[in-house]
Amino acid sequence: MYSELPLKRYRKTLIFLQSVLPAPATILDLGVCNPFSEIMKKNGYKVYNTSGEDLDLLPEIVKKYNVDAITAFEIFEHLISPYNVLKAIESKKLIATIPLSLWFSKAYRSKTDMRDRHYHEFEDWQFDWLLEKSGWNIKKKEKWTSPINKIGFRPILRKFTPRYYAIYAEK
Repeated sequence: MYSELPLKRYRKTLIFLQSVLPAPATILDLGVCNPFSEIMKKNGYKVYNTSGEDLDLLPEIVKKYNVDAITAFEIFEHLISPYNVLKAIESKKLIATIPLSLWFSKAYRSKTDMRDRHYHEFEDWQFDWLLEKSGWNIKKKEKWTSPINKIGFRPILRKFTPRYYAIYAEK
């Protein structure tokens, strides 16, 4: 099963989602089917996923679906230009989470998967600005921490420093 940390993140994300978009609702979840897609389905949502297309090259893929909302959970930090996807979305509702930039930790970069890297790790005000510039009005936002069970300076900071940022926005 999932480790304790992703469950905390998934639990908080689901609570946030349910508070702004109660089930049943139809969602296009940006990114391939993942454990959280399955959690949404088990909680009454009809969920479509993109198929791993490069959203930087094919932002118009989001127009193929007629849905109540678009979700993007830890997706925008992987894009070179999230503006293009945000601008292309025709749905009137967006629920997204991003990892926040941490002053004590470098941007994430997988050593084994060349595609699994963060091109952006935003500060909250930067993500807010990106959303505003691409035509979105933020209606609700929330932050939470991502503590890890290790000993050291950075693990202690993670207990108090928000790592995840969730937004609900409308066009």
